[in-house]
Amino acid sequence: MTLPKFLLADNSKYPEDIFVLHTEFPRFMINLKDDEIEWFEDLTGENEEDIATELADLMDKAGAFYDEEMKQYED
Repeated sequence: MTLPKFLLADNSKYPEDIFVLHTEFPRFMINLKDDEIEWFEDLTGENEEDIATELADLMDKAGAFYDEEMKQYED
């Protein structure tokens, strides 16, 4: 099975939160409500500067993914 790069997720225990899952390395879940991130990878030993740059880019892409998905519901 081929997974999309990003997936939307929700949970009834957190009705105000908006989660986006990133399914490629480095795998993580971001809560767009407060930008809290849960990593599913052990990034120990990775270059911190590279990870910080990649994280900033992926956070932007996760937000853009969410915005594009929500546009479909506006019409």
